[in-house]
Amino acid sequence: MTAGKEPGKKQGVVGTVSGEFDNPELETALRNFRESVHAWGDAVYSMPRAATASATHGVAWRRPVAWVLSLALSAGMVSFGLHERYEQQAREAIAHQREMDRQRALEQEQAREAQEELARFDTELAKVDSDIAREVPAAMDPLAHLMEDGGGK
Repeated sequence: MTAGKEPGKKQGVVGTVSGEFDNPELETALRNFRESVHAWGDAVYSMPRAATASATHGVAWRRPVAWVLSLALSAGMVSFGLHERYEQQAREAIAHQREMDRQRALEQEQAREAQEELARFDTELAKVDSDIAREVPAAMDPLAHLMEDGGGK
């Protein structure tokens, strides 16, 4: 005889209960419990299932709404990034233009100062020339007239 097997019982059936109880109160309580479980199961399975149809409908619109919101959020993030990049390039272009304007103004100022310096130099040369021309001694005056007339023609 093997362990766990009793003579006279079916093989493969585990935990079978014989219908005989020593306690009639226990048997009545178990029968009432079994009948109430069966009645509850029949009542639950025979109920209309309207709640499951509305739950399916409620879930059906959530997924597309979630996709639409995620796409809108993604598009917003991309457009914000592109806008920031555009603004940065515009700020850099403005700064570059200001720098070019500043350098152009500096070059114009330097050119004007160089022209003023050249004009002062020319004025001083003309003054020196006129001063030298007036200071010709009287003995050299006939030679000065020859120079003015074109070299003795």
